[in-house]
Amino acid sequence: MAMPAAAPVTTIEQLLALPEDALRHELLDGVHVVTPAPELPHQALVRAFAVALLPALADRPDLELLWSPADVVLGARALVQPDLFVVRKAPGQVLRSWKEAGVPVLALEVLSPATAARDRGEKRRLYQRAGVAGYWIVDPDARLVERWRPEDVRPEVLSDDLVWVPAPGAAPVTIELTDLFAAVLGPVA
Repeated sequence: MAMPAAAPVTTIEQLLALPEDALRHELLDGVHVVTPAPELPHQALVRAFAVALLPALADRPDLELLWSPADVVLGARALVQPDLFVVRKAPGQVLRSWKEAGVPVLALEVLSPATAARDRGEKRRLYQRAGVAGYWIVDPDARLVERWRPEDVRPEVLSDDLVWVPAPGAAPVTIELTDLFAAVLGPVA
């Protein structure tokens, strides 16, 4: 006898009710997407970007750097798990739930073969629609970052220096991409 098919997951409530399974579950405009755990170079790049961003945020009580797994809600039918992200908060506020974190001001996704099309397509459009000020798509193969803003129809493609201003009037953060990629992935062959 065949097992009955599971009911489709189309709402955030259904997604959050799923049993824990060590996979990454997202809801992209009502479409349930599951991806396996990332490979080690992917996670090493996430760590390298976090290390590069942390000093700029050390004196910023209004911003917090976080990473997945996370349940970031971008709309009624959109829950994503960005690899790395920065959220705004009230100075002194201690975030206690993903709901309190709200929409990120910066989201970063490192491409992998399983996620590249979604990261560049549907997820990018979701981040833009939600008003995420900066969306960085890190391409390990090309050793570059595609930077998107809400109004962009094409990304700014960066392969040398990536400069980010965390908030108006804040000191800019400069990430030397050539050095970062070389440190994580090794020299270019």
